[in-house]
Amino acid sequence: MTEPAIVGLDHVQLAMPVGREADAVAFYVGLLGFTQAPKPEPLASRGGAWFTAGTAVLHLGVDADFRPARKAHPALVVEGLDALADRLAAAGHDVRWDHELPGVRRFHTDDVFGNRLELVAS
Repeated sequence: MTEPAIVGLDHVQLAMPVGREADAVAFYVGLLGFTQAPKPEPLASRGGAWFTAGTAVLHLGVDADFRPARKAHPALVVEGLDALADRLAAAGHDVRWDHELPGVRRFHTDDVFGNRLELVAS
């Protein structure tokens, strides 16, 4: 018998408020550069949105009792980190550079719902 082994990460899911799919698309597609992916039924009828960029897959699931994730977060690897930081700041999003890990260029921001995101230079 083969020993079980984790071999990858399929996707990350964050929560979002009910009825805010257009805001999710504006942020994740318009600012971060993701592509919206179709949700299969019966999942599509529940609301939310799915996005892909490179090998990253991000699902936003609707939560009727939504509270943003302030500590837990996905870390997304970015080419052009400074340009993305500038784009987010110009759109009114807080860009919080973090220098705690030697040799790692990264910052944190919040999505349109207040969920924490980490962006790391490739």
